[in-house]
Formats: sequence, structure tokens, C-alpha cells
Amino acid sequence: MAKQSKNTYYKSPMNYTGGKHKLLPQILPVFPKEINTFVDLFTGGANVAINVNANKIVANDLDSKVIGIYERFKDFPIEDILHHIEERIAQYQLSKTNKEGYLALRSNYNWAQDEPLDLFVLICYSFNHQIRFNNNGEFNMPFGKDRSSFNDSIRKNLISFRECIENITFTNKDFRELKVDKLKEGDFVYCDPPYLITDATYNEQGGWDFRCELDLLALLDRLNEKGVGFALSNVLTNKGKENELLKEWCKKYHTLHLSKTYANCSYHAKDKTTDTTDEVLITNYRVSVDLAEPGTDKTVETTWKQEANGTMSVLENKIV
Repeated sequence: MAKQSKNTYYKSPMNYTGGKHKLLPQILPVFPKEINTFVDLFTGGANVAINVNANKIVANDLDSKVIGIYERFKDFPIEDILHHIEERIAQYQLSKTNKEGYLALRSNYNWAQDEPLDLFVLICYSFNHQIRFNNNGEFNMPFGKDRSSFNDSIRKNLISFRECIENITFTNKDFRELKVDKLKEGDFVYCDPPYLITDATYNEQGGWDFRCELDLLALLDRLNEKGVGFALSNVLTNKGKENELLKEWCKKYHTLHLSKTYANCSYHAKDKTTDTTDEVLITNYRVSVDLAEPGTDKTVETTWKQEANGTMSVLENKIV
């Protein structure tokens, strides 16, 4: 399926915590124009994977349940997927107000856990469409009363998502299992890991710690030594916390400070006095990008300058 234009991007039907759909206009133009094998190491909602241009795309995630849903999507034509979803909605009379139906489906899913599409239906009706399992492996998100449902927007996203993933290879591995030796120049690795200094559903049980952070940064260093390009999404500061390890490590690479509001598709120098979160994209190559100005046919040509500490900031934005 052809990728969308600079101003529009396909959206995953999974409302994943930390999903990058709104940041795609800032992230994708930074990627190399030609990529052989693209590895989305922490794919999550897969918003980056379904919009990137590459000869081969590998989307990996440690969450076997999420990868199971994507594999199930690939197994069946969209008509069969929609039929199953609609069948479950009718069977349990699911709606924005029927908590009992939701709890019944959740109970039955947790008892069997044999149908990934049932989990997808649960996510559609769960609070904020989020994913969470307890220590016993049971899905335990509460009902999304008056808010969550399998709505027209999710249906539309699912239909396009099913087309986009046709040629994507999904894997379910720990990031440390990445076979670095098999990657070479022309390949590219994108990482959007859990953030060490933020609180999110995926990190409630200590899923990402200092050791994980060290291991990931060491992996990226090895990729750099092999000449493999990478981009790392992360935050340097968040609500008074600082990731000192990351701030020191990124000095040897190039750091782009992203727009937290997500309303502006252009890069800008970060004003740290008005924001408590410094969201960044760290790359091991110099960036030269043209960013489309939203709502117009014009392009913003961005000229970067490298600061003394290794970070990159905008020297000039020129409309061409």
C-alpha cells in the first residue's frame, strides 16, 4: 500500500500509550530517504512502521499479546476481521454504557485467552482504549463508560492498517535479541522505548529500569560502530525529573527537540522555560530535511546548527 503524503499519515487502530502518530510529521522527514531494512524495535501501536518507506519493514515488540493481534490481522481478510468484531459486539451487546457486557467478555477472554481479536474488541471498549495485564496475565483495564467503543474512526483506521501491514514482518522479542551483525549500512533502526523518567501503564510494574536503559544505549552504540543509522525517541526531562544518563550519552550524537504541543509540524528550538517535558529525537547522523507546511503546498526548508553540547537547534526556517 502506498504511503500517504507529508501532511497525512495512516493511523493505527490501537490507541497505544506514547503512540507517535501526532509526531510523525516531525519524525519521518528526519529518516533517511532510502532505507533497505527498517527495524521498529519497540513498535507499540505501529504508527511509525505503517508509514515509513523501506524495502523491508520489521516491527518488533516485547508484548506478545499486541503482536498476536497484529498477526491475527494479517491472517484474515478485513471482511472476516470486521465480521468477528461485529459478532462479538452483538453477542455481548457492547456499547458505551453496557458495563456488564464488557465485564462478561473480559472474563471469558481471561479464561480462554485464545482469540487475539477478542482482546482487540476489549481494548476498543476499555478505559482510554488502553492495554494492561495483572501479574496473573489477566487483562484488567476497567470499562470506558460513555467514552470507549468500536467507533467509525477505529473502523476506518483498522481497514487502512490491515492494508499497510501486508508486507510487514512482526516479531516478539526482547530488544537485546536484535541481531546487530545482520544489519549493515543502508539499514535503519528506530527506537521508541518506555521512558525511564515517565509514568505510564506499560511501566507500572517496573517494566523498564536503569539496566534496560544502559543495555539499549549500548546496543545503539554498536549499531553506530557498524555504520547502521538509528533514531531514538525519548525525553530528557519530565515533570522535574531528568534522565542524566541519556543527557550525557546523547552528547556524542545529534539531538532534535520536538514540539510537545504536536500542533506544529515544524521543528523549533526548545524553550525550556515554558515546558516541563523535553521530548527529543536522537540520531547518529546529521539531519537535512524539508518539512511540509501544514495545510499548504509550501515547504519549510530547515537549516540546523550544532550547539557546543552536541544538540541541534534551528538556525533558520525558510518557506520555499
